[in-house]
Amino acid sequence: MKANQEIISLDEAVTLAGLFQARIRQSADRVAYRYFDPDRASWHDCSWAEMGRETARWQAAFEKEGLKRGDRVGIMMSNRREWVMFDQAALGLGLVSVPLFYNDRGGNVSYIAEAAGIKLLVILGREQWKSLEPVRDEITTIHRIVSIESLDGMAHDDRVRLLDAWLPETTENYKVVDGIDPHELCSIVYTSGTTGHPKGVMLSHHNILSNTHEALQTTTINDDDILLSFLPLSHMLERTGGYYLPMMAGITVAYARSILQLAEDLVIIRPTFMISVPRIYERIYAKIQEGLDAKPPIARKLFNLAVDVGWTRFEYLQGRGRWSLSMLLWPLLNKLVASKIVEKLGGRLKTAISGGAPLPPDVARTFLALGVPVLQGYGLTETSPVLAVSRIDDNIPESVGLALPSTQLKVADNGELLAKGAAIMLGFWNNQAETDRVIDQDGWFHTGDIARIDPDGHVYITGRIKDIIVLANGEKVSPADMEIAIAMDALFEQVLIIGEGRAFLSALIVPEAEHWKNFAEGLGLDPDDPSSYKAPQVLEHINHRISEQISEFPGYAQVRKAVLLSEAWSVENGYLTPTLKTKRKLIVEHNSQVIADIYSGH
Repeated sequence: MKANQEIISLDEAVTLAGLFQARIRQSADRVAYRYFDPDRASWHDCSWAEMGRETARWQAAFEKEGLKRGDRVGIMMSNRREWVMFDQAALGLGLVSVPLFYNDRGGNVSYIAEAAGIKLLVILGREQWKSLEPVRDEITTIHRIVSIESLDGMAHDDRVRLLDAWLPETTENYKVVDGIDPHELCSIVYTSGTTGHPKGVMLSHHNILSNTHEALQTTTINDDDILLSFLPLSHMLERTGGYYLPMMAGITVAYARSILQLAEDLVIIRPTFMISVPRIYERIYAKIQEGLDAKPPIARKLFNLAVDVGWTRFEYLQGRGRWSLSMLLWPLLNKLVASKIVEKLGGRLKTAISGGAPLPPDVARTFLALGVPVLQGYGLTETSPVLAVSRIDDNIPESVGLALPSTQLKVADNGELLAKGAAIMLGFWNNQAETDRVIDQDGWFHTGDIARIDPDGHVYITGRIKDIIVLANGEKVSPADMEIAIAMDALFEQVLIIGEGRAFLSALIVPEAEHWKNFAEGLGLDPDDPSSYKAPQVLEHINHRISEQISEFPGYAQVRKAVLLSEAWSVENGYLTPTLKTKRKLIVEHNSQVIADIYSGH
């Protein structure tokens, strides 16, 4: 495979703005971004030269607002070219960008804006303004709000301007102001914490650039590759992997229209590179299983055979297994089964990264067996974010891979994973005490995750220190693996294990809507009646299905009682982070009476 001659070196880039400038200079006429224009109902390409010209207009508008080096500017929109224009315009002028989740709640935005001292905020349109309107008087630091789309008379605030009117018609070329130190603050990224207020992670140009460069060394990307971007750019996984890394490598990024249209966009764009969180892979897996349930039994037998043979073949190609006679069946099984799954993902995927949370091993094995190159990675916002990632030729589904080339990882005496390297954050914004708590005097960053590292360097994340449940008898349980196992049953959409200080474990469960409807009606119950969730026959079946899913766990790690909840946990109602992690503390607090009833009399 040919080497990618388009890669821009760290020495040439120096800063993130320098990276953009170098890419424009080197690849002016190449396609930078592909996007869907709803007005013309068609896909369009944008060159690097065009990106440079448009971003320069943003810079002129920033300067007209009187913004100075070090001022904080915020962005609250979904993935699109304008996100990059905003970010690079700010970086080139020495401003500090503060990304916000495009669908965040107003209260959270208000807190971040005040905490970071944001002076200007760019939003997408009506949805974002609707969330801001109740708290707009609380956002005192912002003197300008720019909306990409028309607000159709919604805005009654002198600070609001529409993008088309705010941007100047013409301007000079994109510029990078003199004297930007690669080690100076360039972005404050607020962690979508599972408890309490988010903390502002301070990242430098060098933090992010070095992480991008190291991540690029772990894979093979050619200049004709294309990445489909759909995870929020407000999160560092997508920002580094789906924005800066393609810019460094010189590949095209296509922006998906929405998660709801993702399946269609995969077929249209046919990406070779994709970054996702486990929930996306889990949903695809669930759809496959659901489709098999509707087919004759022979279809499932054929599918299972394809997975078994495919997995044997995968292990053989990885150098971990022997050649098997059954592998002679692969060409036929690939044609009948595997290729159809691969085609649903566009048919050209060379790398499919999964990060942000553990990917269930059974899901990973299934995709790998069928020829979908899923690679798990691991990192945190505080580490820019990648610390470890699996390689195509060294891929163990249960592992998050090997450390990046210059990143040091070790396991502390208490089992916590510690990290050291160029990508470790500068610290938390205006929170030295918390910075000192997570970065020790020797420079080791304390991840908060429990891990083990095998002799070959493969990293295994086995839990989160603060999520460990200690039962009344002193037994310790890491709930994550149990929750993943239970959620493999298609009836269970969301699962939270509880039991801290209690005699036994219980589970709060949100059923998957369509499966719940069929399940309840099958028992002669009305799925829309709240009392159906508590019906004795429902709970009996639920407890039995849970027991089947976790039968291999230790005796003390068994769920004695389960409760079905009708309200799903989402980013919108505040119970999930933007990367779909469960906010345990908030869910437990919200369901305190339900939990009290579970343990009453015990």
